[in-house]
Amino acid sequence: MHLHPLLRHACTAAAIVTLAALTAAPAGASAAPDVVTVDFAQRTGPVHGGATGMLYGLADPGVPGDALLAGARPRTVAQKAPDGDQHPNGDALVVADSFFAAGGEEVVIYMQDVYSQWPYENRGIDDYLAKVDAMVRKVVRERPRDKDKFVWVPFNEPDLIWYQNWNTLKQKFFSDWKAVFERIRSIDPTARIVGPNEAGYNPGRLRDFLTWAKGATCAGDPEGNCLPDIMAWHELQRDRLADYRAHHAHYRQLERELGFGPLPVNIDEYGNRRDMSVPGQMIQWISLFEDTKVDADMAYWTYAGNLDDHAVRTRQANGGWWLLKWYADLTGETVRATPPRLNAADTVQAVAAVDASARRGTILVGGGSEPVRLDVSGLGRDVFGTQVDVVVSRTTWTGYEGDALKPPVIAARRAAVPSGSLQVDLPGGDVMAAYRVTIVPSSGAAPSPDAPWTASAEAESATLTAARAFDQDTTADPQKYATSGKRDVGAMNQTGSAVTFPVTVPRDGRYRLGVYQGANKAPGRHALFVDGAFRQLVQYSANLGWTYRGRTDVEIQLTAGTHQLSLRTSADGTTRLPGSDITLDRFDLTEITGEERAAYPADEARLSGGARITREGQGPAVALGGDARARFFVAAGHDGYYDLTLSYRARGAGDLRVRLDGREISGLRATRPGEAASRARVYLPAGVSTVDVGGPAGLELRGVATVRAAGADTAVHRVEAERAALAGTANVTTVPASSGSNASEGAYVGYLGNGAGNTLTLERPAGFGPGAYVLLVHYANADTNTGHPYNTDVINRFLDITETGGTTTRGVFRHNYAWDNFWPQATPLTLTTERGAIVLGNADAYGPNVDRVELARLVLDVDNQAR
Repeated sequence: MHLHPLLRHACTAAAIVTLAALTAAPAGASAAPDVVTVDFAQRTGPVHGGATGMLYGLADPGVPGDALLAGARPRTVAQKAPDGDQHPNGDALVVADSFFAAGGEEVVIYMQDVYSQWPYENRGIDDYLAKVDAMVRKVVRERPRDKDKFVWVPFNEPDLIWYQNWNTLKQKFFSDWKAVFERIRSIDPTARIVGPNEAGYNPGRLRDFLTWAKGATCAGDPEGNCLPDIMAWHELQRDRLADYRAHHAHYRQLERELGFGPLPVNIDEYGNRRDMSVPGQMIQWISLFEDTKVDADMAYWTYAGNLDDHAVRTRQANGGWWLLKWYADLTGETVRATPPRLNAADTVQAVAAVDASARRGTILVGGGSEPVRLDVSGLGRDVFGTQVDVVVSRTTWTGYEGDALKPPVIAARRAAVPSGSLQVDLPGGDVMAAYRVTIVPSSGAAPSPDAPWTASAEAESATLTAARAFDQDTTADPQKYATSGKRDVGAMNQTGSAVTFPVTVPRDGRYRLGVYQGANKAPGRHALFVDGAFRQLVQYSANLGWTYRGRTDVEIQLTAGTHQLSLRTSADGTTRLPGSDITLDRFDLTEITGEERAAYPADEARLSGGARITREGQGPAVALGGDARARFFVAAGHDGYYDLTLSYRARGAGDLRVRLDGREISGLRATRPGEAASRARVYLPAGVSTVDVGGPAGLELRGVATVRAAGADTAVHRVEAERAALAGTANVTTVPASSGSNASEGAYVGYLGNGAGNTLTLERPAGFGPGAYVLLVHYANADTNTGHPYNTDVINRFLDITETGGTTTRGVFRHNYAWDNFWPQATPLTLTTERGAIVLGNADAYGPNVDRVELARLVLDVDNQAR
C-alpha cells in the first residue's frame, strides 16, 4: 500500500482492520518483518508493576490530578527530603497522602535534596548529619503509623557528587555511608536504606562497596552489617536499553558471590527526555524492568508534578499516560514475550500477562517502525476456551502537552483457536506508538473497531514559505525532547511565513485538525487557510519551549476530496499575528463522526472488594455485591456535561453506588430484574475522571459509557472575572494588542491574594442552592524559581474558595508557562447555603491571574430507564 509521504498514516477504520488482521495461526505461515512470540503457557511470575515509578512526578496535592495519578498507579515515587531546598515543591511528606490514596506503596526520599544547589554543595559530613537527623525525626514524628512506607537514599549519584574520585575517596565514602546509616537507624531502627544510588552501573565500585558493607559493622542493623535494604542505581542513557539486563544479571551474581540477598532493586532514575510521553519508547523501558521484576522511577528532566511528562495540564492525559495506565491495569502473571532482538535499543519490545481468574490475556507491544506479527501460543482451553475475542487498541505520541482521549480500537475479531495459537498482525509506520492486545473467551456480541478515519502529515514534508526545517535527531541526542519524524519547522518569523500541505478526505463532514506545536513560553496565533482562503485563527497555548510540544485542536468543515491546508503567520498578508513565531511538528486530521462518546467495557475496570469478571450470556460483566467495586477511568475532551450511562444485568431492584471522582452520584438504581441501564447527566472537567461503581448482590455491570451533552452547557453560570466584585489589590489588566493571549474579552484580573482582603467575589444566581458543584477557574500562573541547571522549578499557586456562610476549599493552579496564558482548572465544591457568594482569595500568598469563572452543578438529572 503506497501513500503520499504526507499522509503515510492515512487509513479508514476498515483499512486499519485489514492492516491489523487477526487470524488463527495457519500451518507454515510466513513471518512478518518483526515477529514477537508470546507463550501464555510459560508463566514468569506475578505481575510486579514497578516499572513506572517517578522521580518528582508529584509536586503538591492535586498536581497532578488524583485520577491521573491513580490511573498510572506508580508503585514508587522518589521525592525530595522534607523541607529540602533543591526544588520549590515535591516534598515527600507533602505529596505522600495523595500518593498512597492512589495505590502507591513506597516513597523514596532523596535526602541530599535538602541542599539548594546542583551539584550539591559539600559542607562536610557533620553539616549533612544534622540535616539527616532533622528530616528522619520529622518523618517519624509526623507519620508514626506508616513511616515504614518511606525509604531513605543517603547519597544521590555519589560517583558524580562528593565521591567522584574512587581511588582517593573510597574510604571517605565508606565512612560517610556508615555515619549516615547509623544516624538514620538510631532514630528509626526499622528504617529501610537505599543505595548506593550511583549515576550508572559501575561494577568495580559496586563490588568494592558491597564487599565492604557486607563485612563492616553498622550499629542498628539486624544483621550487624552496612548493606542497604534496597539496591539502587541509575540507567539514564539510550544504550542502557541494550545494557540493563546484563547489569541486572551481574548484580545478582555479585549477591551470590558475596553471600547475601537477593535485595529488592529500584532503578530510581531511568530514561531520557526523548523517551518521556512517547508510548513506543516507554514500552521498551517497561519491558526491561517488568522482566526483571524491579521497581524503576522515570527521570526528572522537566518540572515536578506532571508525572514525568505524562500529564497534560493538571488532569488530562497524553498518549504516553495511556500506556502507563494499561501497564497498571495488568493483573495475574506475566508470560514469556520474546521480541526479535531482545537487547537492542529502539526496537520492538513487549510485555504480556495472563489473569486466569479473569480469563484474560493482555499484550503490550511497540517501539518498532516495521509491521509486527504476534505469534501467540499457549491459549489453554481452561482459560480461553476454543474461541476468543481479540481487541487491538492503539496509543501514540500526542506531544507532552497534547490531550489524548481513550485510545481507539483499531481492530477486533472473533477467532477460533482449537490449537491454542493465534496470529495478530499490527501495522507499522509509527515508531512512537504502542498497542494493547486483549484476548478473552468469546461471549456476547463480537467486538468491533471504533477508530475514526485519520491522517497525519509531517510539517517538514510540507511546502515551506519563509520558514525552515530543523533536525531534532533524538537518536543522536536522546536528551532532545521528542519530535515526530525527528525534524520540525521553525523560523516562522516573517509576515509571509507559511506551512502548506495537502489532505484528501473521504467524505463531506467535520474534521479535527491537531497541530503539534511549540510556543516558547508565550501564547500565540496562526491563521488557518483552506484552499487559499482564510478560514479561522488558531489560538495556541504557551509551552515550556520550542520543542516541548503541545497539540492544539481546531474543527474545520471539509468536502470530500483533496484540499490544501495552510498555517500562516498573517491572516491578511500584511500584519503578522502576535506570538506567531511558533515551531510546527506534525498535523493530524481526524473525522468527527458525531458527539464525543466513549465506551468502557467490563474488562477495562479495575476490581476491588471481591469483584470478579463473568463471561456468560450477553458478554463480559463485573459481578458486584457487598464491598465489590469496579473502577473506570473515563476521559472527557471538553469541560461540560456528559451523559454517564451504566449498563448492567440486575437480579432484582437495588441501588447503584456510584462515585465520580470520589463524589457520590445519588438516585441511580436498578428498578427491575434483567438487562437495563441507568444514566446520570454529570459535569466532567476536560481530562481523566474516576467512576467507581458498586451495586446490590447479583448485579452484573457490563460497563460504562460517556456521551457529550453539549446542549446542557447552558446550565453553567459564567462570569468574566473583570465583571465580578473585586476588593483590595485585585485589579483588571487589559490585554495589549501585541499579545497572543487567549484572555476572553481581552481582560483578566491580577494581584489576587497576598492579603486577606484581596479577593474576587462570584454571586450565585437563582437556582444554584445547596449541593455538589464544580468551579472552573480560567487562570494563568508563570511563577518559577530560577537557578537549576536543567529542571524548570515551577511554583504552583493556590486560591482559597470560600462560600460566604459556608466552608472553604483550597484550589491548586499549576504553572502554565505565561501570565496571560489561560487554562481552565476545576475545583470540586459542596455548597451548603442558599445564596452565599463565592469568594476567591489567599491571605498568605498571591494566587493566579483569573480570566473567567464558571459554576456548574455536578449532576443535572438521573434516568433509570435509559434503554
